[in-house]
Amino acid sequence: MGWTFRAHAGLAAGLGAALLLLAGLTWLPGGPLPVVSGWPGAVAVLPLFPIFLAALVRLALTGADRSFLWPAFRCLPGRLRLALGALLLAGVVMLVVNQAGAGNLQAAEERDGRYSVLDTTPHARGRDEVSRSRYLAVLESDQRTLFAIPGVLLVAAAHLVLVAGELRRAEPRR
Repeated sequence: MGWTFRAHAGLAAGLGAALLLLAGLTWLPGGPLPVVSGWPGAVAVLPLFPIFLAALVRLALTGADRSFLWPAFRCLPGRLRLALGALLLAGVVMLVVNQAGAGNLQAAEERDGRYSVLDTTPHARGRDEVSRSRYLAVLESDQRTLFAIPGVLLVAAAHLVLVAGELRRAEPRR
């Protein structure tokens, strides 16, 4: 496997792990993370699109049949598969637990000292005023989702790039 595949996968896995760590930190006491106030949250998520798209393109350029993906994945070192699998599983579990406990409230907002959230309950759509504690809980849930989804996708991109690298390595030279 070429060094570009390893560098691409390492970048994707590293950024994914960092985002999953930030998502996990939202469960610690002390309120929401100050990282997401404005543009830093967008900067944390921005690399997802080019990295994930490049991973899909690299996999498509191998021209391999889907039946070769699993054997190519099995050719990766065991510790690497375990580490990436654990990151992927942790992210998915984090998302499932977060969505199960989030309810129908999202998009926390503060204006003029008043706190409101968007209620997505059927037949009750709209913004509702809530207490500060409920506002902070919804804000933490929103941050967790903001970091966990791109984190899972970046770890999945690392998987795809490594599989593409193995398929590329295994293809006969002409």
